[in-house]
Amino acid sequence: TFGSFIGLAAGFPMLVNTIFPGVDAFQFAFVGPLLAAFVRPIGGWLADRVGGAVITFGIFLIMAAAPLAATAFLPGAHGGGNVMGFVAMFLVLFLAAGIGNGSTFRMIPIIFRTLRERQVADRNDEAALEQARRDGATEAAAAMGLSAAIAAFGGFFIPMAYGTSIEWTGSPHSALIFFSLFYLSCVLVTWWWYSRKEAEVSC
Repeated sequence: TFGSFIGLAAGFPMLVNTIFPGVDAFQFAFVGPLLAAFVRPIGGWLADRVGGAVITFGIFLIMAAAPLAATAFLPGAHGGGNVMGFVAMFLVLFLAAGIGNGSTFRMIPIIFRTLRERQVADRNDEAALEQARRDGATEAAAAMGLSAAIAAFGGFFIPMAYGTSIEWTGSPHSALIFFSLFYLSCVLVTWWWYSRKEAEVSC
């Protein structure tokens, strides 16, 4: 979600200017990132009340649907496309990425704490349990730092995917379909490991 936010912010204005040449996307390029930043705390708040995995699962479904819906507004052989519809789908993506960023960063500490607590659950030792929680917090902090660093590649990969798709096919359609499939894989990962009843770590 964080990598998507970075990549969307980096590539969206140029993408709109490329496929809708008569539109100056830089006049409203700030709206998507602003919305994403504004709703990020809402993702954490919802995760605290409903569960991070539930929110993240739903967010990835939305993020899978939005690029697919955006393809319906692309210019093609039968028309010049619909810039307002296209922009609207990307605003949905920005909002979902912002909320998902808050919910996933809420999940990470719970996952590491739960795994560490399980390692000492049979000892009936309060000191060992406290140490396990400290170790889990340390590992969670490292994981969040690593995930943020990896997310930075989104600022390169997402615009590159747009450019490659346009260069090879004349349209970002293929890139948008790829992103939809990627987010669907995120839905499956979230469901299998964190969301279903038999999940390894329910959070």
